Amino acid sequence: MILQKYVVGPLENNCFIIADEISKEAFVVDPADEPDRILDFIGENQLKVKYIVCTHAHFDHVGALVDIKEATAALVVLHKDELFLYRNVNKQAAMWGFSAESLPEPDMLVSEGDVLELGAIRFEIFHAPGHSPGGICLYGGGILVTGDTLFAGSVGRTDLPGGDVELLKKSFRRLIALPEEVRVLPGHGPETTIRKEKIDNFFAHEV
Repeated sequence: MILQKYVVGPLENNCFIIADEISKEAFVVDPADEPDRILDFIGENQLKVKYIVCTHAHFDHVGALVDIKEATAALVVLHKDELFLYRNVNKQAAMWGFSAESLPEPDMLVSEGDVLELGAIRFEIFHAPGHSPGGICLYGGGILVTGDTLFAGSVGRTDLPGGDVELLKKSFRRLIALPEEVRVLPGHGPETTIRKEKIDNFFAHEV
């Protein structure tokens, strides 16, 4: 597996590029900003981007989506419960003093249990609401991409539109029930593991 992380934009979002080494099929997760860095890596490694995956549609996670879509013609993947946020990204950004361009309609609306394939690697979609209604995590190849649902030592905030602390608790319980050796790749901050989050995450004592 090819795995590249870039920390991009003023809110220091994690953008992940994940690919199968043999087929070179790839997806870009949460292209938040700085599209040139993302596209340079794709070009240098001759990757074939199949999907642009939005773990959720908060404005700070989709800022480079249009550029990546135009350059790769990849399919934009989103959970159906996130459409309202996705279609109103301009209003979201304006509330925080930022600007955002309108986004193309998603190509794939995924649900719990759907699978995205990159060559021989399979990633299962987990619907993980709480931070936002249609938040998703990607699980496969020994890694879990969590967006803003689970961070190292913390979890996503629930005071934004669509947030729900009780749903976040359920999502958290599900994620930390995964095998302890699973690597966790969050939407902000450092990588962690399920084992570490069972011990160190403050939210483990809340659920």
